[in-house]
Amino acid sequence: MFTWLTEPLQYAFMLRGLSAALLVGIVCAVVGTYIVLRGMAFFGDALAHTILPGVAVGYLFSGGDRAILFWWALGTSVLASLGIGAISKRAKIKEDTAIGVIFAGMFALGVAIISTVRSYAVDLSHFLFGDILGVSDGDLIRMAVFGGLVLLAIALFYKEFLTVSFDPVLATTLRLPVELINNAMLVLIAVTVAVALQTVGVALMVAMLVTPAATAYLLTNRLPVMMALSATFAVLASLVGLYLSYYLSIASGAAIVLTATAFFLVVFLFFRKK
Repeated sequence: MFTWLTEPLQYAFMLRGLSAALLVGIVCAVVGTYIVLRGMAFFGDALAHTILPGVAVGYLFSGGDRAILFWWALGTSVLASLGIGAISKRAKIKEDTAIGVIFAGMFALGVAIISTVRSYAVDLSHFLFGDILGVSDGDLIRMAVFGGLVLLAIALFYKEFLTVSFDPVLATTLRLPVELINNAMLVLIAVTVAVALQTVGVALMVAMLVTPAATAYLLTNRLPVMMALSATFAVLASLVGLYLSYYLSIASGAAIVLTATAFFLVVFLFFRKK
């Protein structure tokens, strides 16, 4: 058993991948609690797909430099999140409709850009399905910095996010800047998506944002406990998933997501709150 546990850790790429998985898991799990509570799962999924054209254009200018691609992905996700919020408010249409419009248009633009040059398809596939074992030291630093900023923002403005999420009428009565707080939450989700992009990719992003938080939601009615449980499930899924990917030779991102899904099913069937 000891050898089974330590064998993957002798490789530097596994250590970097494990560090990235744990970091991304915690950030996604904490932000995901608000996504689950506010019914924004579709927003998280759409936002992950809207960054595709930004990544594709970034590839055009950088030739595949991961550092530059990260900044393009970050900028695209932030603009898309704020664009969704602006359209849903000013056009007086429901948020899910605005999400659908932005999601479809941006994703189609990304596919169109990729299809123009076939040689991009192989490299950009890493962003569709994740490339956690290809994480570099520079990638880890960027993940740590921006993930830390997301967690710090949630800690500093915990009460404001809590009030707006559960009782926006009370928040307005208390003269809180509701629109600004909502936009701040959208930006935090956008940053989280950019941070987690290389770990699980566009296709599996929503699972890391939603599944651990949904699992925790079945067990508690308290937000701090839900955040802690969500982070715990995400960390366990990352650890178990990476080991499964190593020994079964399957995609790391898919293994992590499948493990998180298995945790959800076990809790749903046997341990959910009354």
